[in-house]
Formats: sequence, C-alpha cells, structure tokens
Amino acid sequence: MGDAHIHGHHTEREQAIRTQLCAYNMAFAELGLRFRWDEQTLESLATIDGERARIVAYVETHHPHLLNAYSAAFLSEAILAKKTAIAPETLPTRTEATIGAQTAQPASQHGFSIAACWSDEPDLPALAGA
Repeated sequence: MGDAHIHGHHTEREQAIRTQLCAYNMAFAELGLRFRWDEQTLESLATIDGERARIVAYVETHHPHLLNAYSAAFLSEAILAKKTAIAPETLPTRTEATIGAQTAQPASQHGFSIAACWSDEPDLPALAGA
C-alpha cells in the first residue's frame, strides 16, 4: 500500500502542477506577457508562501524591466486575477504538499483545455516593457 499511496499522491501533485502551469501561462498570454513558466519554474516558486509573493519574486528576478512601467502589486494582481478565473486553487508550498495532498480539479472541470495552454498567439498585445 505504501508505494501505491506515494505514487497516487505524486500523480495528484503532477496534475495540480499541470493545472497551475496552464492557468498561469494562459494568464500571461491574455495579458500579453512574453514569458511562460515550466514545471521547474513553478516548483522552485512553490517554496515561497503565497501566489502574489511567487509572482513578484519571479518578475523581480527574471523581468525587472517590467517594474519600470508597472508596480509589482499591479502586475501580481493582474496576473493573479486572470489565473484565478481559470484555476482558483493554489499550488501548496512544497512543505504543505509533503504534509498532506491537496487535490486540484482536472482541467476539464475548469472550462479550459490543456491544449489551449500551449498555443502561441503572436498577435497578443504586450504590456509596455514586456
């Protein structure tokens, strides 16, 4: 039972990661931001408590030029509003995930398609400085 339980938990975590990645990347695309997160990025940010703090940390580290035109609070709120409309649940921090599994709903229950996450629409307007 131990191995099956661990494997099942791992699968739930992987599904939660895929759902969150899809939601974040769709939010970035809708806002015209020219960056995408992968599993490694999301997992590294999962050590930070809170979605807003994760977004701010990412922007400050990888796209600080955006902060010349927009405040960190504005960017995080805009991204989080779009992301939450797609997938309202939060990926737990890594320590929370090891204590107890939080199951994310399958993407099909959110009204969006995983395939839509990977479409690259070049005609999206970019925020100034993106």
